[in-house]
Amino acid sequence: MERKNAWEKYPAGEKRGQVMDFAEGYRQFLSNCKTERECTAFFIEEAKKAGFSDLDELIEKGENLSAGDKVFRSNRGKAFAAFVIGTEPLEKGMSILGAHIDSPRMDLKQNPVYEDSELVLLDTHYYGGIKKYQWVTLPLALHGVVVKADGTKIAVNIGDKPGDPVVGVSDLLIHLASDQMDKKGAKVVEGEDLDVLVGSIPALIDELEKDEEGKPKKKDVVKQNVLRILKETYDITEEDFVSAEIEVVPAGEARDYGLDRSMVMGYGHDDRVCAYPSFMAIRDAKPGAKTYACLLVDKEEIGSVGATGMQSRFFENTVAELNALLGGASELSVRRALENSRALSSDVSAAFDPNYASVFDKKNVAYFGKGLVFNKYTGARGKSGSNDASAEYMGELRGILDAADVSYQTAELGKVDQGGGGTIAYILGNYAMLVIDSGVGVLNMHAPWEIISKVDLYEAYRGYVAFLLGA
Repeated sequence: MERKNAWEKYPAGEKRGQVMDFAEGYRQFLSNCKTERECTAFFIEEAKKAGFSDLDELIEKGENLSAGDKVFRSNRGKAFAAFVIGTEPLEKGMSILGAHIDSPRMDLKQNPVYEDSELVLLDTHYYGGIKKYQWVTLPLALHGVVVKADGTKIAVNIGDKPGDPVVGVSDLLIHLASDQMDKKGAKVVEGEDLDVLVGSIPALIDELEKDEEGKPKKKDVVKQNVLRILKETYDITEEDFVSAEIEVVPAGEARDYGLDRSMVMGYGHDDRVCAYPSFMAIRDAKPGAKTYACLLVDKEEIGSVGATGMQSRFFENTVAELNALLGGASELSVRRALENSRALSSDVSAAFDPNYASVFDKKNVAYFGKGLVFNKYTGARGKSGSNDASAEYMGELRGILDAADVSYQTAELGKVDQGGGGTIAYILGNYAMLVIDSGVGVLNMHAPWEIISKVDLYEAYRGYVAFLLGA
């Protein structure tokens, strides 16, 4: 079934300008928000600008909610939920946009700093599914937070501020790589070899640490110099890494991609390319009968586990808090609210790549320029681990999107036996609500630099708004 190219709806002029302007806002967001903490801080700031109130503050004050109220809640600064209260009782269900804001990367270990042959490196543990060889010889940055023993929190951003140095992982020169080139792709670079080079100058004699007798310690003198820089710049000591969360991410801004500037290349499209339009949709959609929800979670790339992942009780607990402030008192009304809801699990899909056509079913794949993507099911091979949306729900969504003239397409994640993947959809489905995967097609998924189509991003935003208004 042939789908029209969505760019045809936006000829040169004002209409195309709307696409480009929305994409530029997203490009700036992607450049500035490279961790889940940075994303959460951005959405909190934007929510306050748009008139959303902090739900926890309302709970503390004992204030009630009513139709039209807008609230948000942060989950430990690493996940985020926003709600617009509708005129119908909450137990009639919500219209939910769910996405994740974590992305594949490398994390510093708790004891990362070491010196070898007068070079100082940081030991890492990769996070999420990556091709490890893609992360070498790139300019990398360090983003995150250090929490000292007294509770002081220090934000870290090295490599993305103007004038900053960058760091990186070295690779073996081709002249000596005969054995390396014979290895399988998964073994070309091992996880324990993804150590980040950060320094090579030894400390001056008067800067060296002193032993008990007051004599300079002449061991690990380059490491001592690096630690001195960290102390002077950030007030961070080696011991402070024990209570730090430092992520190693690609350095540099997201960029317009293509001679026609039709695409965006950046780090973290998976899944910030869905999180951003989801938030903008709930910000911009006029309040209606249903309560709207936007849920942006952490830890999806490692199974949605932990206190800030979708498998936590954060969303359920927050709905219970909403229910209480709306005058509901029973556990049953919370259960009804969840079961009667409709959700879009907004996550990326694999876009067709002509360079690797053999892994795709061309009849059932996402294409750049064809709009919002629906994956009725994800999972692997025999649909293992998937949420398989109902035909009734898919039919309902078709009606909503067609009425709003939103360009959309359907897809699967490659050929049946090629692999697969999962999202947060099945977790939302555990509440018996209607849910389907939807999002934006991506090239280079899970690579340090991914690519999306600007018009697909814009159609996702328009589709999410139409869903909130019509579901």
